[in-house]
Amino acid sequence: MRAAVVPSAQDHRLELRDVDVAQPGVGRARIKIEACGVCHSDSLTVLDLWSGIAYPRVPGHEIAGTIDALGPETSGWNVGDRVGVGWHGGHDGNCDRCRRGDFVTCRNLQVPGIAYDGGYAQYVVAPVTALARIPGELSAVEAAPLMCAGITTFNALRRSDARAGDLVAVLGIGGLGHLGVQFAAKMGFNTVAIARGRDKEELARTLGAAHYIDSQSAGVAAELQRLGGARLVLSTITSAAAMEPVLDGLGVDGQLLVAGASPEPLPVNTLGMIGQRHSIKGWPSGTNTDSEETMRFAVRTGIRAMIETMPLERAADAYARMLSGAARFRVVLIM
Repeated sequence: MRAAVVPSAQDHRLELRDVDVAQPGVGRARIKIEACGVCHSDSLTVLDLWSGIAYPRVPGHEIAGTIDALGPETSGWNVGDRVGVGWHGGHDGNCDRCRRGDFVTCRNLQVPGIAYDGGYAQYVVAPVTALARIPGELSAVEAAPLMCAGITTFNALRRSDARAGDLVAVLGIGGLGHLGVQFAAKMGFNTVAIARGRDKEELARTLGAAHYIDSQSAGVAAELQRLGGARLVLSTITSAAAMEPVLDGLGVDGQLLVAGASPEPLPVNTLGMIGQRHSIKGWPSGTNTDSEETMRFAVRTGIRAMIETMPLERAADAYARMLSGAARFRVVLIM
């Protein structure tokens, strides 16, 4: 099969290669991949930013396709089933977190493209415990970005303390944020989109935002307070400096929920946090059942990612386009 491979920990390239098609072992399925989203987290593999990656390695954890073969002990699944695999690509089932049912924080979480070869390929072998059924109403291309970008924003919002009618802001209208705005609006939140420049306002309102704040021309905190103070700000950006201003825009019991990782420290005024009972929380993606619920919600409400497609042969170009921020808004490889 053809696959885009990171050759080594020192060689930060995506190289197109012919590799053997693996056979599925116990509890595993082989998936014929139709589409795989290109996610910023794929840089963890390309740049060797995750401890213990065995190279050469195929990145990719926004996988959508069809079961092609099944190993032993895979009851409940059939060849031909349409399935996806996301960030949660399997768990050990034995650690203290798994024993509590918190599989996405498993101490030995198996992320496709990190723990085993991922979706920048024509086939992938994954544990059946990681498979999510794709609804018939979604194409593979539509489903792929929901396996990470979609589930992350949907799960973060629905697991928060915000309720319908609350003021909820989405910081950043990019690959994650454009989905976050749609989910927030469809969940009944009084949705605010925050981004740089007036050029994104029309899109944000089309996606469902009731309010728009241009962070370049207005004080974000003052504008949020003018609207009553945010119950929740979902941050989808990767800049701590851009996150900091929203903290003063939180209302009583407001929370900054971080879904986009920043390598920079975030300065925090703890005095202000105490007085208003503010909190800051991080959020990962979710499990395969969360992915299924994300996709079903998207089908019912008409939510879709904005997608550019590229063939597998252009995986390196797709990855570079994603990193540059030029894509609007998710890049999906098609096989």
